[in-house]
Amino acid sequence: MRQTDFTKGPIAKSLLSFFFSMLCANILQQFYSFADMVIIGKGLGDIAVAAVGNFTTFAFFVTGFIMGVTNGFSVVISQAYGEKDFVALRKALASSAKLSALSALLFTGIGLCCLNPILRIMKTDRMLVSDSLSYGYVIFGGLAITVFYNLLSAVLRAVGDSITPLLAIAVSSCVNIVLDFLFLFLLDTDVAGPAWATIIAQFVSVAICAGRLIGNGELRVKKSDFASDRKLETELLRNGVPMALMNSVTSVGCIFVQSCINGYGVVYTSAYSVCNKYLNFFMLPGITLGFAVSAFSGQNFGAGEFKRIRVGMGAAGIMAVLAAILPGGVLFFFADSLAGLMLTGQEAIECASAFLQVLALFLVLLNLLFVFRSCVQGMGKPLIPMCSGIVEMTIRIAVIFFGLPGIGFMAAAFAEGAAWLGALSLNFFSYLFILRHVKPHTGT
Repeated sequence: MRQTDFTKGPIAKSLLSFFFSMLCANILQQFYSFADMVIIGKGLGDIAVAAVGNFTTFAFFVTGFIMGVTNGFSVVISQAYGEKDFVALRKALASSAKLSALSALLFTGIGLCCLNPILRIMKTDRMLVSDSLSYGYVIFGGLAITVFYNLLSAVLRAVGDSITPLLAIAVSSCVNIVLDFLFLFLLDTDVAGPAWATIIAQFVSVAICAGRLIGNGELRVKKSDFASDRKLETELLRNGVPMALMNSVTSVGCIFVQSCINGYGVVYTSAYSVCNKYLNFFMLPGITLGFAVSAFSGQNFGAGEFKRIRVGMGAAGIMAVLAAILPGGVLFFFADSLAGLMLTGQEAIECASAFLQVLALFLVLLNLLFVFRSCVQGMGKPLIPMCSGIVEMTIRIAVIFFGLPGIGFMAAAFAEGAAWLGALSLNFFSYLFILRHVKPHTGT
């Protein structure tokens, strides 16, 4: 397995190498999510697009929690890898698997039981509810697969392996797109078909990631590694739960925004759903850079190489700014074309186009937020990102609540930019404070 040891060698080179391979993986992952929306839109129409997008807003509350938990677990694993303590690493991996299985069981039940009432609370239009439920029940039914995909990919990133997740996503993307066409155009299913395609594709990713971990002697867990270790499990939860809460708290703000927009009709709901899809795609450079920074800071913090963290964050900050220029330009200058690719109604296209142009101006803030939040997380300070999630939620809710009656749909776009700025400020100043008060490593 090709792994990157971030505690040695040229910093910028290792960050860039990890970044580009992970960026390819994340682009492919969003590509098949994007393909779902395009195929659903062209095959079933704007109502189906709105139904799936509406479900996705609530789904992030659950999947965001899961991603936060697994990313938090990976901090412990990356620090053990930085210390070159492979016994502790394998025990952390085994305990992470146990805790992830429990999380999957819990949130499968929550998702299946709460989906219908949550859709009602979100003021989902009656013509969307049936499709949202059809899609959502399949996704939540296969939640265990989603959990273990997120865990295994997070573990691989933590030990510097960015190639295996790329391979897994490349294969599963092809599987997903083929199944989309099979279910929708040959078997003539409703929106449940693409949901099944997503679950099956994620299972393929899980199999590939698990096979690579099993094939690596340093990471291959044994039966004894699963022995109960309360101290280790507490440490994993100390890192995982705050990150999970950060994602879920942030999603509360998104659910609030979605419920407000739903009150203005299907046109706004469709436009907002499409904007979220594009946002998820164009934030990929920032997300990917965050993954690289989390692994980099975790490994170096575990090794006590604090000077390398400072240098690396300077390089990552420059990369974050540069990575916002091209995507931001595409969003701004091609907003009409992008909106028209998934939507058919002219009013919905105009709303989505204006939204995307505003987001383009704020994209650099989002990239920097991912960088500094991931660094703080990697240094084992999960409460700060959690608090930033509360700040983000509060600002997003306040802007949409007071702005929507006055400026309409565009309030949702300004709510995103303001929320990112507030969360970035907290993480940036916390990063400066943490590094100012850590003791320098004797070897640097």
